[in-house]
Amino acid sequence: MGSSGFPSLRAVLFDRDGTLVHDVPYNGDPGRVRIMPYARESLQKLRARGIATGVLSNQSGIGRGILRVDEVLAVNRRVEELLGPFDVWDFCPHLPEDLCSCRKPAPGMIVTACRRLGIAPGDAAYIGDIGSDLAAAEAAGARGVLVPTPVTRAAEVDAAPEVAAHLAAAVELLLQEPAGSGS
Repeated sequence: MGSSGFPSLRAVLFDRDGTLVHDVPYNGDPGRVRIMPYARESLQKLRARGIATGVLSNQSGIGRGILRVDEVLAVNRRVEELLGPFDVWDFCPHLPEDLCSCRKPAPGMIVTACRRLGIAPGDAAYIGDIGSDLAAAEAAGARGVLVPTPVTRAAEVDAAPEVAAHLAAAVELLLQEPAGSGS
């Protein structure tokens, strides 16, 4: 796809678990939140350039009865305490079989976040750690960057339009000039 299809970057949206913070399955305990390498620095770089930031996360633990909404909100508050304020937050509480429009790989959360920010999805990027994150970005018309973790499947890496070794590299990739010489 190439960066020429994304002329202006106005927002970078992030998956939460496995991308901004270490993935603790169905985490409802703010004390278990640990930020990923380069998360703080990457967000500071974006914010210093006036680029909006947001977090969009599937939280099926709510639909499964494992988590309560207030627990997810408490974890989100802790993420924000550690990483600074985000311009937009959203999470999908549904189960995969609910077939909602918000659960990634559906584009609903990205489209809604962009509407709330007053931008077109084509002016946003979404950074995540699994294929459904990038499928949601593509379906929304946003740029998607995969930052693999040990749980990312090889097929997801192979299918990703853009892959970065870590968050700092993903942000650098997004901040490159569209007409630049590439990586």
